[in-house]
Amino acid sequence: MLRKLHHSAYRCRDSEETRRFYEDFLGLRLAGSLHISETRTGRVTSVLHTFYELDDGSYIAFFEDPETPFEFRQQRDYDLHIAFEVDPAMLQPLMDKGNAADIETRGIADHEFIHSIYFRDPNGYVIELTAKMPNHDELMARHGTRRAQFSTAGRQTRG
Repeated sequence: MLRKLHHSAYRCRDSEETRRFYEDFLGLRLAGSLHISETRTGRVTSVLHTFYELDDGSYIAFFEDPETPFEFRQQRDYDLHIAFEVDPAMLQPLMDKGNAADIETRGIADHEFIHSIYFRDPNGYVIELTAKMPNHDELMARHGTRRAQFSTAGRQTRG
C-alpha cells in the first residue's frame, strides 16, 4: 500500500536559479543533490538531481540536464501546478514577498475550504501556496462522499 509521497521530480533550466526560488524565496531546505554521470543503460550523461525538503519529510526534486533541450510548454493552473500547504497567516506576507521580488504572483484566491496564492517559478511551473480554512476537513469529507461527475461534453471521440 502507498504510504506517502517521497518526492515529485521535474525538469529545470538552471539548478542555481531553481535553488534561489525554492530555498531562498520559499524557504525549503536544499536537502541534497546527486550528480548522475551514467544512465542505467550505460549512456554517459551529466545531470544534476536536487532535492528540497518540506516539513513533513517529503521532497520536491529537479533534474538539470543541459545536454537535452528544456522544451517547457507554458502551463495553465489546470494543466499542471504544484501546491504546498502553508499557515493562513503566511499567505499575505508571501504574496507581498513575491510582488517585491518581481515574481509573477496572483491571489489571494478564496476557494471556500482553502485560500491560495500562486507564483510562477523560474522554470515556468505554477506554484500554489494554500492554507486550509477551519471548515476544510468538513467540506473535503462532504465532497469526498459524492462520486465525481465526469462529462464527455466537448471531448472528441476517436473513430
